[in-house]
Amino acid sequence: MAGATGEITRISGPAVIARGLAGARMYDIVRVGKEKLIGEIIRLDGETAFVQVYEDTSGLYLGEPIESTGAPLALELGPGMLSSIYDGIQRPLDKIRDAQGDFISRGVVVTSLDRARKWTFVPKVKQGDRVGPGDILGEVQEYSYAHRVMVPPDASEDEVAEIRGGDVTVTDVVARLRGGRELRMMQTWPVRIPRPAKRKLEPTELFVTGQRILDVLFPVAMGGTAAVPGPFGSGKTVVQQTLSKWSNADIIVYVGCGERGNEMTDVLTEFPELEDPRNGRPLMERTILVANTSNMPVAAREASIYTGVTMAEYFRDMGYRVALMADSTSRWAEALREISSRLEEMPAEEGYPPYLASRLSAFYERAGRAVVLGKDERVGAVTVVGAVSPPGGDLSEPVTQSTLRIVGTFWSLDASLAYRRHFPAINWNRSYSLYEGLLNSWYGKNVAEDFTGQRAWVSAILSREAGLQEVVQLVGPDALQDQERLVIETGKMIREYFLQQSAFSEVDASCSLEKAYWMVRGIRAFNEAAAQALERGMVIDEIINLPQNEQIARFKEVPNDKFRPHIDEFLKSLPAAFGEKAKGAAPVGASGASGDGPRGAARQT
Repeated sequence: MAGATGEITRISGPAVIARGLAGARMYDIVRVGKEKLIGEIIRLDGETAFVQVYEDTSGLYLGEPIESTGAPLALELGPGMLSSIYDGIQRPLDKIRDAQGDFISRGVVVTSLDRARKWTFVPKVKQGDRVGPGDILGEVQEYSYAHRVMVPPDASEDEVAEIRGGDVTVTDVVARLRGGRELRMMQTWPVRIPRPAKRKLEPTELFVTGQRILDVLFPVAMGGTAAVPGPFGSGKTVVQQTLSKWSNADIIVYVGCGERGNEMTDVLTEFPELEDPRNGRPLMERTILVANTSNMPVAAREASIYTGVTMAEYFRDMGYRVALMADSTSRWAEALREISSRLEEMPAEEGYPPYLASRLSAFYERAGRAVVLGKDERVGAVTVVGAVSPPGGDLSEPVTQSTLRIVGTFWSLDASLAYRRHFPAINWNRSYSLYEGLLNSWYGKNVAEDFTGQRAWVSAILSREAGLQEVVQLVGPDALQDQERLVIETGKMIREYFLQQSAFSEVDASCSLEKAYWMVRGIRAFNEAAAQALERGMVIDEIINLPQNEQIARFKEVPNDKFRPHIDEFLKSLPAAFGEKAKGAAPVGASGASGDGPRGAARQT
């Protein structure tokens, strides 16, 4: 109940125990001490409340008052969120800096959305229309996006008694219903309660990343979940930043949860300077950053994940495709562990609380592609990519293992690849995707009918090459037959010229699916032509020295829109190249070099 007041009886780091809060509820926000620090009730035992405080508790003393607000931690959702930088509980850092300076003072209270800024509200309903939860009342133009002002999910269906357009603030009333309810552009929603949708849809659409190793070998579905575990320096943050720029998501929510201050500083300085490849505008115009570094209070780290996913669900409800980057869930789990130990709860494996797996599940389950509330059958999606930072790169530790049981795609980063400057440093032998079967029809319809066959060939070559490399390390390459050496050379082509991709290259930073498909077709055609030439007596050293090897190495440098003519010329050159080396040889088939687009070519294979 609002106004319930007690007193502090114990302080243990970010955990505070108070008594006298009769009638308080779980997850209610409380004001702690004379400085009114923000806290949240996480356990109740009669009149005793266990509170996690989102700010530094040094200086608190026993007997100070603690007061319940009677409301849970909730976000302000409305125009003005895009391009904002918040802390873990949605306090805008720029407003705090303007009010307090470069360091955040305790107990500071600022509004999440700008109350003074006016937006031009364009109504989409008129007086007398019936509206219900999720229906669009009107739109506000926010950068290049139409910010759809919706009826809150907890409202009842009713008739519009009054609708107002023009320049309004987020707190002005834009509509009144017959029942008397007033609707504003801003709505609030508790962070721990998922926003409702009509129904979830099967993950049958690809979340396009622009990274060949991900889109071809280990895809994630739109509305799916992916985990990126890896040791220090393996490129977790770079992978997420690359996806933020090049993926086909409409909105990006980037949560820096407990990361080092210098890493988060790089994000905060680089993101505003990045250009959106879609329209040439700043990437920040479709991005929300939640910055919660490792030196910030540990309890706010635990809240930041829920803050990010609630924002993502809000834009999903407008019908947008949202990508949530959580960097990293390991720091979030460490916050759970610290608070749990302060409350003297029974520890489980490696000191983590027993409910670690259920909390991770509750977070990742908020991803999904869904038909959202409203009469117009909008479809939105939240795709979650969570980085995991296992200590020492040990993938058997509890957070990684619990995450693996939940997510649909596993991108395992390998420090040894990163040290060899192979990026993205994703280990193709340890990674997997559970979405492949669900996405096969999408690939067949949008890329090529034989796409899954080409992907299976790549996986088979990489697997065979890994086995042969073990033999090479034992007895050397001279012990292998030419056919086996061809497998190793083809595997090297795939690794160095296909899987490796430079995030700093203007051409190779993002690769279209059509180009990725034809790159595979080109490498496979060369492999098949070489295998036939070996049977006719050509030796492997001659094949390795063919100029076509160099052409394959330059595939990455050809722009997406110019690659199809380039690959056609390459495929036409193969019969002559191998025919000159083996007199009287039959021409090598170009494996479908002609045809109208990738699907037409695929049918000729």
